[in-house]
Amino acid sequence: MQHSRLFSACLVFLLVPLSSLAAAEIDFNRDIRPLFASKCIACHGPDEGHREADLRLDERDAAIEYGAITPGSPDESLLLERILTDDHDLQMPPPPTNDTLTADEKKLFTQWIKEGAPYAKHWAFVHPQTSPLPEVADAGWAKGPLDSYILARLEQEGLTPSPQADRYALIRRVSLDLTGLPPTPEEAEAFANDPDPGAYEKLVDHLLASPRYGERWARDWLDLVRYSDTNGYEKDRERSIWPYRDWVIQAINNDMPYDQFSIEQIAGDMLPKATESQKVATGFHRNTMLNEEGGIDPLEFRFYAMIDRVSTTGTIWLGMTVGCAQCHTHKYDPITHTDFYSFMALLNNADEPDQVLKRPAIVEQRAKLLAEIETLESALPNQFPPAEGDGPIEQRRHANLEKRKAAWLAEAEANATPWQTLMASKLETNLPKLETLADGSIFSSGDITKRDVFTLTFPIDPSQLPLTALRLEVLPDERLPAGGPGRSYYEGRQGDFFLSELSAKLGDQPIPLTAASHSYGKISIGSGSADAANVLDGDGSTGWGTAQREGEANQLVVNMAEPITSPGDLTIELLFERHFAASLGRFRISAASLQVEAIAKSMTTEVEMILVKKVEARTAEETKRLDHYYLSVAPALAAARKPIDQLRKKLPQFPTSMVMLERPADNPRETFRHHRGEYLSPKEKVTPRIPEFLGMESKEAPADRLELAKWLVSRENPLAARVAVNRWWQAFFGRGLVESSGDFGTQSQPPSHPELLDYLACSLMENDWSMKQLHREIVLSATYRQDSRQTEKLKSADPQNRLLARGPRLRIDAEMVRDAMLLASGKLSDKMYGRGVFPPQPASVTALAYGGFRWNESQGEDRYRRSIYTFSKRTAPFAAFAVFDAPSGEVCTAKRDRSNTPLQALTLLNDAMYIELARALAAAAASEATTEQAIAENLFRRLMTRPPTPEEVKAILQYRQTQLTRLQAGELDAAKIGGGESSSPEAAAWVMTARTLMNLDEAITKS
Repeated sequence: MQHSRLFSACLVFLLVPLSSLAAAEIDFNRDIRPLFASKCIACHGPDEGHREADLRLDERDAAIEYGAITPGSPDESLLLERILTDDHDLQMPPPPTNDTLTADEKKLFTQWIKEGAPYAKHWAFVHPQTSPLPEVADAGWAKGPLDSYILARLEQEGLTPSPQADRYALIRRVSLDLTGLPPTPEEAEAFANDPDPGAYEKLVDHLLASPRYGERWARDWLDLVRYSDTNGYEKDRERSIWPYRDWVIQAINNDMPYDQFSIEQIAGDMLPKATESQKVATGFHRNTMLNEEGGIDPLEFRFYAMIDRVSTTGTIWLGMTVGCAQCHTHKYDPITHTDFYSFMALLNNADEPDQVLKRPAIVEQRAKLLAEIETLESALPNQFPPAEGDGPIEQRRHANLEKRKAAWLAEAEANATPWQTLMASKLETNLPKLETLADGSIFSSGDITKRDVFTLTFPIDPSQLPLTALRLEVLPDERLPAGGPGRSYYEGRQGDFFLSELSAKLGDQPIPLTAASHSYGKISIGSGSADAANVLDGDGSTGWGTAQREGEANQLVVNMAEPITSPGDLTIELLFERHFAASLGRFRISAASLQVEAIAKSMTTEVEMILVKKVEARTAEETKRLDHYYLSVAPALAAARKPIDQLRKKLPQFPTSMVMLERPADNPRETFRHHRGEYLSPKEKVTPRIPEFLGMESKEAPADRLELAKWLVSRENPLAARVAVNRWWQAFFGRGLVESSGDFGTQSQPPSHPELLDYLACSLMENDWSMKQLHREIVLSATYRQDSRQTEKLKSADPQNRLLARGPRLRIDAEMVRDAMLLASGKLSDKMYGRGVFPPQPASVTALAYGGFRWNESQGEDRYRRSIYTFSKRTAPFAAFAVFDAPSGEVCTAKRDRSNTPLQALTLLNDAMYIELARALAAAAASEATTEQAIAENLFRRLMTRPPTPEEVKAILQYRQTQLTRLQAGELDAAKIGGGESSSPEAAAWVMTARTLMNLDEAITKS
């Protein structure tokens, strides 16, 4: 960090001598701020907790009030006195820091104070504005405003642009940049020989319209959003969020304006009449990791997920290291500790459900199966066993059915309990929100803890008396995990629950309860009993649950030792206490007045309510419902119902996607400032607002996610457009105009071309935030089209190509490496969307991860799909991607590392997947040619785009002959190399050649 700060401070002085700057008018942002940032602000900046001598230098008024600066009077300025002193005990910066100012830097401070010590807002916090195009000598070179800014800087430095790249290099570069795929030999040849002067523009428009464009640029976005198909942490189980990934691809292909693209991801659920697609978009912030370890506090890890969301939002739309203010006020940027948590409050009022996606194809499949089920159910009466005796079989069958149904009905009616649903007048909890639904059931939402208490008050009037029993129905609901009825959190969200205790009182008088029973009981963790009596034993460690019956209704019944005979408020308390959160999600309380002991039943409440009615009072529909229910439980039809049960198991389930859902206004989540960023150290409550230093035109701060989302991509935010175009520039040229694409703060390097950065930002906003339009402008520029070869002069003058006197030359990203080889081999599938797939990789990669995740290799075309669809596991990333620096999805990644290691070469040479592709590549090249020279040329063009030189063809054929000799001599096994006993030495030699060509640097380089 120290070295990067020093380099940042010095960058602006590389091309102009400090002595000449001192003689000219001082520019604060150019000349003074970098020195403050690298040498002063750590101890004399915004962070009051680490501020030395209570001196603040990042604010002019504070520095003047302190006496550090006296504008116009260097001799009266304490700052200059401490800078110039030879006394090591007084000198600033302190000599032990090795940040001592040079003589020229001291002159800059002196001149600056003499000129009145003017401060200026950090360039990134000033709204972007387009400036007049600079005058250039070679005006004919520029194809647009972009080029004028680049050329002006080149001419200033005495450099000239490189010539335009040849057509083969150009189509390879732009195809990889816009689609993530190289061109086919046919596409390259057609472009290279197209006489149309507008051939390149036509090519660009074709690539922008390709569905491959969305797949390529979605991959960059997924780096930012820390996308993965698993939850992370120890368990790292699979999650369903691939519909969000598909949404990103579709949105980019549709050129959704970047402001809308942003708003829908941050707050799509809050838009008026939000669509399913807009809700799926909110999966953006569900990409945080999810801790599923047993016994954790879900609220604690939700807090740390919120910290990640704040930091990620700051990186993507502000280009700021907002996360540095989690524990204390930012040392360098004006983001206070309170700002961080106020920002968090904007994002913190959402619940995190799974959105069920009613995909039309699945709706159709379910409808067909349900129709089959209905047909089989309607035929059940015809399969009832006939009574013994003479007579037509159908008459005996009908008679037997009616006889047994009547017997069942008589018994069921006799045992039916006339339960009265109790309607709550008051619902209280420690944290979750309870609401009464129309059917009298109670729904729980919001946060849950390891000890939740539901206190329910029901007014009892004389007409309901006496009461002798209570029933608790636990009910399914599609809004709950796995359909409910519970919402426990153990190794992820589950649909079960754990009721520890149930108690009741009338007014202040406890009601003794006894004789508990249940329709079904099982607890999810441990070997303890799930008997209903556990809820009355006074022991919070025992309880009742219905694990493994998620999505079903069940009931628990308790009897009163003495009937309730007086009206009043009946209070029922439900305690859910375990080493993990295990509350109910939906339930209903009923009471009954019986002469006998009430017991729980497995039949549904709806059926029982029909049974308690007199026969003459039942409607035709209710009678039909009883008939249908009997057929579903009649022992005589058990065998006939098996095909129905099998069909029900085949019903395809709707996919789900993790989303955000804003809480109702009457149940807001409070947010607090946390001392040193610790979950267990909450301090004062904070209100939702954006950091003060960015400001807003309106006086009222945004109150929720939607207002925040709109503000982030409004003209009021000076950063969002700059940060976005800088990341895209980085993708095209390898480096952003601002080198630190995730940090535009005061510690960042200034832009290499500030006017160009502002021009691009303004262009993006003025063109309706069109990503495709901006990309088109960049790739059509003369700057982008330059040859990428580096001359000795350029190597000396601009080794990192920041001035852009040549085109970009970069190793392609991990996913592009695999996709390029898939395309070259003819194996690439163009199938889009859907769940992650499992291309070949060593089984040990995931088997050694916790839980021994099994990597079941995909077959058919899923084996060869684009890499963006590869299943991503955080604790065991796809090996062939990791070796080429793909991120794991654990944190927001604004810029990938780009390494060059022997492992990369070994992967391309020996990985089973690449060997398989080499075999396919060799076979494809050979199938299209009749001579060895033609095969060699075909292999080369498939991998490198351009035709090989005669020397290169000669080298390829010599290498191939060497391998063939070894194969024929038995030094190498043709069957192993070629992939089968039938593989000849000749075919295997081409496979060896293909593997070697795949390993050439040019095969995995953009230009």
